[in-house]
Amino acid sequence: MNTIRLIRSELRKLTSTKMPWAFLAVLAVLAGINAFAVIAGTDFDGSKAFIATEADQQSLIAFAANALAIAGLFGAIAAAREYGHHTVVPTFLAEPRRHRAVLAQFGAIGLGGAVLGLVGAGLTAVAVALALPTTDYGFLVSAGTLTRVLAASTLAGAAGAILGAGIGTLVRNVGGAVTGVVLVLLIAPPLVVQLASGTASWMPSVLANVASGVGNDVGPAAAVAAIAVWAVVPAAAGLIAVERRDVD
Repeated sequence: MNTIRLIRSELRKLTSTKMPWAFLAVLAVLAGINAFAVIAGTDFDGSKAFIATEADQQSLIAFAANALAIAGLFGAIAAAREYGHHTVVPTFLAEPRRHRAVLAQFGAIGLGGAVLGLVGAGLTAVAVALALPTTDYGFLVSAGTLTRVLAASTLAGAAGAILGAGIGTLVRNVGGAVTGVVLVLLIAPPLVVQLASGTASWMPSVLANVASGVGNDVGPAAAVAAIAVWAVVPAAAGLIAVERRDVD
């Protein structure tokens, strides 16, 4: 079976369940929360200075850090359930070269994560833009800045999904995989920073913000490369594990 057919098959698996719709619903809720924040939120002095400039609004709609975490959970569930439901067995029978089957799965999950990141950022930007007329401010984000926010969220979504898929392939249990993603993306980073403060600039959420243009801890190119490393390492570990162990 060629690579394109493998990826198509994996995409059909993803889109034939209700899971993507559940994640899209989460994205819609988050966008609504942002809109409510614009309408009802104020600073300590009662003003709405937090949306007064383009940089403020860019920070509000920057979705890459959220995309990384949400897509990470998506990838973990999508990969781990294959082993929990034993649907990975016919996949390996159809393509005995396991590395190709797993890479196709990671590719499809990465595409799904990219879509989640793009849609999440788009919904957030639209929600904020629609809410701004209730204030004294208009939508100040330029087309170029908006494009960067969308691109960063798409990249972060793809990376997060692949990271989650790697963990899901390693753990092979949905609950354990979700816990692993939460540990890697949310719990471990602040603990590591406390132990080694010099690592703060290389934590996933910080890198995602840099890619979105709302942080300058490292250079944009370095941020993109580091995000890719965060995704590739667990994916490579998962691929190696699949090659070395039995699947039942």
